[in-house]
Amino acid sequence: MQRLLGHLAEAGFTGAPGPRGLTGDQELVEYLPGEAGTDLAAPWLYEDEVLVAAARLLRGLHDAGASFVRSEQDVWLLPPREPAEVICHGDAATYNTVFRDGLPVAFIDFDTAHPGPRLWDAAYTAYRFVPLYESGGVPVAQARRRLALFAEAYGLSEQEAARLPEAVAERLHALVAFMREQAAAGHPAFAAHLARGDDRKYLADVHWVLSELSELSSP
Repeated sequence: MQRLLGHLAEAGFTGAPGPRGLTGDQELVEYLPGEAGTDLAAPWLYEDEVLVAAARLLRGLHDAGASFVRSEQDVWLLPPREPAEVICHGDAATYNTVFRDGLPVAFIDFDTAHPGPRLWDAAYTAYRFVPLYESGGVPVAQARRRLALFAEAYGLSEQEAARLPEAVAERLHALVAFMREQAAAGHPAFAAHLARGDDRKYLADVHWVLSELSELSSP
């Protein structure tokens, strides 16, 4: 990730930590002052201005990363997805966001970065920031309004915005498949996710999104 973070810095994107080299097999990155959005119950986390700022921050990340020159030596935790328009963060959620004065200013933890479509990454960030949860999220009417607000702030086309619910479902299905594959391969962290029922929660969210928001994808 050092090369990617270096590219983002050279492109003028300030919403990511700068690279600080390697120590053994560990990557070092710049410390960014601020508050991480790990308290998912904090009401301010779901204010409209936070959602708009997150969408614009993601757009800035994508625009800066679009010119990243890929190498055969690049290793990605998540598989590249075509069309590889940009470098996706892969987990640009509230808990991987640095906030200052109540607004998102940077994303951290780029371990899940990978080449992919803009909409692929935007769908997951919308899922986390709207949020689009079957339980513990926001009412349907508010979810629709905030999803449209996110799409507008990012700059999605009408066609892309209409595809957001479907893209969220595809992204979560892929996440569940990846978690199950990693758990089956013996990775304890992913086995713990499954034991906790995270995969079932994601699938419940998929059902909710498609049943309540699918009309946004209708012509």
